[in-house]
Amino acid sequence: MTGISSHVNSFFSSMCWRIGDVLVDPGDEWEGFADVKAVLLTHAHYDHIYGIDRVLELNPDVTVYTNEEGRGMLFDDRRNMSRYMDVPYRVNPAVRVVTVADGETVELGDGLTVRAVFTPGHNASCVTWVTDSYVFSGDSLIPGVKTVTNLPGGDRRQAAESEALIRRLAEGRTLCPGHENNVEC
Repeated sequence: MTGISSHVNSFFSSMCWRIGDVLVDPGDEWEGFADVKAVLLTHAHYDHIYGIDRVLELNPDVTVYTNEEGRGMLFDDRRNMSRYMDVPYRVNPAVRVVTVADGETVELGDGLTVRAVFTPGHNASCVTWVTDSYVFSGDSLIPGVKTVTNLPGGDRRQAAESEALIRRLAEGRTLCPGHENNVEC
């Protein structure tokens, strides 16, 4: 399996990660957009999805993985919050979206297997992706930063439970959060 790399996006300093031929939360285009087979979404807020159309242009057979809530947000500029940032964005309807269940394991090829762990609190679309070595937590856990729960779909109690779960999942693994603050990966 190929190593990991990252890119700090221009919008809200969200993070885009690449592991093998898989992207996590695509934003700004960078050299990591070439030869991508799959996209994993930690959640479907605009700052974590706005690069999907460009990934699709460069890699027409790409598959996007999210949960059912995330799928709905991809195609709704109100739910993904882009409309309220004056950049209305809906993902190209040609994108192949696969919805995963909580705890589902997905084999992505090249020796990369990920497990989807639902971690709501920041938003109902939050999925933490777990590999043997890495935990991609998105905005459900950014070390040193209080989880934002005052947006639609946010829930303080769920966020606290999700943070505790992610900390357990990260034991013995490298935590890769959704924003530049305190990047540990």
